[in-house]
Amino acid sequence: MSSGPSTSPSGPPAESAAPPVLARVLALFAIVVAGLCGGLIGYAVMELQCDDGCNTTAGIVGVLTAAGAAFGVAIVSVLTLRAMAEWEATQAREAGE
Repeated sequence: MSSGPSTSPSGPPAESAAPPVLARVLALFAIVVAGLCGGLIGYAVMELQCDDGCNTTAGIVGVLTAAGAAFGVAIVSVLTLRAMAEWEATQAREAGE
């Protein structure tokens, strides 16, 4: 005889729209790898261009290219994960009809 809202679930739990954990982990791994590769490439190119061993400038360029590469792959990863979630939602909606 409680007048408050019921705490027991009235139906099946709602499914999450988030992509699977494996997909998110792989996206994070791709972002980290892209950052490492971008940093190494930026550092190497700057080191080759500089004649008097300017390690500071090469390091700064390496960090900036690492951030740029990671940012670019992060954008692609987010778009891919969103498309994947939308695809799964569309497939589930069509299967329910």
